[in-house]
Parts: sequence; structure tokens; C-alpha cells
Amino acid sequence: MKKEYWFILIAYIIMQLSSLIGVPLVAYIGTLMGQSPQEMQMVAVPYWLVISFSVTLLIVLLLLRDEFRTKTEIRNASSLVSSISWAFAGIFLALFAQGLAANIETMLGIETGSENTQQIIGIIEQFPIVILISSVIGPILEEIVFRKIIFGGLYKRFNFFLAALISSVIFALAHFEPEHVILYSAMGFTFAFLYVRTKRIIVPIFAHVAMNTFVVLVQSVFREDLERMMKEAEQIQSFIGGYFL
Repeated sequence: MKKEYWFILIAYIIMQLSSLIGVPLVAYIGTLMGQSPQEMQMVAVPYWLVISFSVTLLIVLLLLRDEFRTKTEIRNASSLVSSISWAFAGIFLALFAQGLAANIETMLGIETGSENTQQIIGIIEQFPIVILISSVIGPILEEIVFRKIIFGGLYKRFNFFLAALISSVIFALAHFEPEHVILYSAMGFTFAFLYVRTKRIIVPIFAHVAMNTFVVLVQSVFREDLERMMKEAEQIQSFIGGYFL
């Protein structure tokens, strides 16, 4: 593995653990600047999310700058038209895989819904800027780390299924939700397929960003509208059912 990849993995791990120090540090600095401790307890987490993810993305892009300049990934890659097509198709593939995996987990008795996702949605509702992390910066980092580096390294030694399975399990553990390993594996397989099919990391990045954005918009911005529409649909269904009885 390239030394730059090792540095990226180390930076990503540090980012994941940095909240243990970063959040209290932000809260402390805020109090020194005259903010109340209660207020800083509320804003420290979103502030640190924005800072840590943004800094890590900058570090990753700097470490990969030589690859971007030489365009090593474009060699033997799919054409631009094919890559764009797969990028958009990947959105629906990812949503389908996610839905299928959720149904499987339900049949196995695993509680639906992601606690991690709900926590992020709660933060976004209070601090909308965090949507930039969950929908853009986060997916970019995850695709570079879990698909380009981890899956890519495993794929050189193992077949697609085994490489995708191992990287997807690591992907699930990184989200601290091992109970949803099926869900994360389904998404991991989808994004790994897009990467192998096109040989362009930008393709799974685009699909991942679009999927996360869609989920966030549905569960936060348009949640009330969807709930209202579902209630109206239930009322209409009840009216029609009563009319034919």
C-alpha cells in the first residue's frame, strides 16, 4: 500500500476519535470567549464535526494531489458518458440495496432505523450546516477510505465478493452499528461494484453523496410534509373503504 494511503487511514482514524478531545476543547474555548457552558455544550459537537471533517478532507486531498495530477485512475476507466450513466444509476441501486437490506434485517428481528442516522438528523435540525458533513464531506471521505483504499487493496488479493464483504464489515464497524452489518454491507457492495465497473472513485462518491442527501432531506426537511401526505392518504383510503362497505 502506498505511504499516502497509510497517512489517509491514520488521519481518518484520528478524526473518528478526535471528538473525545475536540468537543471538550471547543466547549472550553467558547466559555473563555464569554459563551455560557450550557450553550457551548449544545454547539460543541456540530462545531467539531465541521472542523474535524473539513480538516481531514483537506489533508486527504493534499495527500492525493499527485494522483489527481497524473490522472492515474483515469487509465482503463470507463468513458465519461458511461461513468455519468453509472453515477446516476448508482443512486437507485444504492437505495434499492438499502431497502432490500432493511427488509432482510426486519425479517431477522433486527430493529429498523439507524440510531446513528437519527442522531445526525437531530443535529442537522438544530444546525443545518452539518448537512454539509453528512451529505458531502462524509461520503467523500468514506469512499476514498473504504472503497479506494481498503476495498481497492483487498481487491488486488481477493475476489470481488470477499474484498467487498471485508471492507463492508469494516465500514459497518466504523459507524459503530454492527447490528446493521447487512445494511452497510449492501451499500458497501453497491459502491464497490460501481467503483470496479467504472474504475473511477468519483462514481461511487457521487452516488453516495446523492443517496445521503436524499435520506437527509426525506427525514428532516420534508418529514412533516411526508407525514401529512401519509395521513391524507390514510384518510382517503378509509373513506374509499367505507364507501364500498
